[in-house]
Amino acid sequence: MNPITIGMFAHVDAGKTTFAEQLLYHTNSIRERGRVDHKDAYLDSHDIERNRGITVFADQAVLSYKGTTYYLIDTPGHVDFSPEMERAVRVMDYAILVVSAVEGIQGHTETVWQLLRKHRIPTFFFINKIDRVGADAERVFADIRMHLTPDACMLDGALGGGQVGAALQESIAERDEQLLDAFLAGLGDQAFWLRALQEMIRGHRLFPCASGSALQDIGVIEFLALLHLLTTAAYDEAAPFGGRIYKIRHDAGGARLAYIKALSGTLKVRDELSYMSGGERLREKATRLLLVNGSKSQAVDRVSAGDLFAVAGLTEAEAGQGVGCYSDTDKLVYELVPTLTSRVMFPATLNVKDVLRAFRMLDAEDPSLNVIWEESLQEIHIHVMGLIQLEVLEQLAKERFGLIVSFGKPEILYKETIASTVNGYGHFEPLKHYAEVHLRIEPGERGSGIAFANECHANQLSIGNQNLVKTHLCEREHHGLLTGMPLTDVRVTLLTGAAHNEHTHGGDFREATFRALRQGLEKADNVLLEPYYDFKIKVELDHLGRVLSDIQRASGRFDPPQTTASHAVVAGTVPVATFMDYGTELASFTHGRGSAQFVFGGYDRCHNEREVIERKNYRKDADPLYSSSSIFCAKGHGYTVPWDEAEAKMHLL
Repeated sequence: MNPITIGMFAHVDAGKTTFAEQLLYHTNSIRERGRVDHKDAYLDSHDIERNRGITVFADQAVLSYKGTTYYLIDTPGHVDFSPEMERAVRVMDYAILVVSAVEGIQGHTETVWQLLRKHRIPTFFFINKIDRVGADAERVFADIRMHLTPDACMLDGALGGGQVGAALQESIAERDEQLLDAFLAGLGDQAFWLRALQEMIRGHRLFPCASGSALQDIGVIEFLALLHLLTTAAYDEAAPFGGRIYKIRHDAGGARLAYIKALSGTLKVRDELSYMSGGERLREKATRLLLVNGSKSQAVDRVSAGDLFAVAGLTEAEAGQGVGCYSDTDKLVYELVPTLTSRVMFPATLNVKDVLRAFRMLDAEDPSLNVIWEESLQEIHIHVMGLIQLEVLEQLAKERFGLIVSFGKPEILYKETIASTVNGYGHFEPLKHYAEVHLRIEPGERGSGIAFANECHANQLSIGNQNLVKTHLCEREHHGLLTGMPLTDVRVTLLTGAAHNEHTHGGDFREATFRALRQGLEKADNVLLEPYYDFKIKVELDHLGRVLSDIQRASGRFDPPQTTASHAVVAGTVPVATFMDYGTELASFTHGRGSAQFVFGGYDRCHNEREVIERKNYRKDADPLYSSSSIFCAKGHGYTVPWDEAEAKMHLL
């Protein structure tokens, strides 16, 4: 039977890592059970995790139970490390979502659930901490059915001796007409109903739920037996090799390791692997294969479908990419993205190249950091989820690279777009250089980034030069005119262009393309965007008025509240800038009885655009990376033409 990959998920402090520790102990994978509070948990093997008592990295362990191999991935439960969790989700066969019997469904629980549903990961619930004061497993199970899925099914004791009892058979039959007919007719043996239950779970039509206490080892062995009975995996080892990269790490020598889930076939050391990088297909040899278990790794000669392993030799590989026969699959698009930006600060005694090199390695491991070198400011900027992430990055820089760094106060990551369609023209012709580019720039859908289209004929401009224009448009983030923040949600179409047989050189089309883009923005209706939260707030009725008032004061919008006899749930959208600290405020005035879920809801028009523009004080004419003017040549000399006069001088108009 193929190995099965199980992901562990939870809101922070629900007891997920302790639960994983028990599973490892009961399968003889570890000799002693560690504890988060004792700083010796097997899967929290990094000093940073042990000192903080939270999971930061999606680390894995291998366990064996009744002849089946399971890969267990413990994912971070803190929202600041959501990208690490997201990278791992797509290689899961099943998920275990741990929910506290005391706190119940918390903000991040719902976020994780939505992510698991989107990627169609079959999910088991474990209601933990039933030994704690205030625990109410029945209430939490009812909340799971009400707020997450009505298809949750409590299986505590329902599969005694592996037998699918009549009540459970009835629950299965309710969801399928053919099964209902079989149930009413009294047909089907135990193997039939067990198969039906497995298929219901694998098909996301039923979500098993159990309860217990990880710390007191209550219900854990029973849950393990349940997991073994109800999970299956079928991968094709005879097919060509294919897999998906779920994380990037670097070994002690700085060599890049790509962690891969094998989805089909087999792979041996020195086999060639193909994957996409920068629009090109790369083929590189797998120089080492490693099976990773906690902080230990073992070199192997081959891996097969279903295995999780690390491979050395893929120098440009990125997390989320497919490899082998899956190399053309889409790259990972994050649901939970950073909404803050911060500056990396370091003493003058450090060489900036060393600091940048270290942060480039961290960026390869976590692409959501989006490390940017601002040449004009001589500064390194990164994108982050929150303050805890910055504290962890500070420790990482010290422990891994010996660098003492700190970070500037995080600021909202604004973006810019346009609300009107314009044509942009760029000409670059100093002496013995020549390139001209014409672009159409149109507003795009929210969240679409920068999309490129091409309407230029090869008779006007060679295919090679057309590709250069596309490359330059996609090679970096482009600055908007209002604040210098990244341009997004635009569709840029190459209309035409010109080159010179003798005088066009490398870099000429980069200059002409950037000038055309900038000249178009000068004529457009520019719009400032800010990140928004989609929120859901649950409070007692007495606090509803205060919450609605707070949302309005924060420039948010909300749907009509849903109320019961004692509680109200309010959902809507609100700017991150005005609501990023509201969770703490809510906990204060509700005395911990209110709950809030905040999920990144995308970018939309900035609620205080003028104020932000004035504060940023961006000088568009002083940006060293961009100029909206064009350069023409006359009598052997290049001369500059301002953007509003350049169109009249274009050679192709």
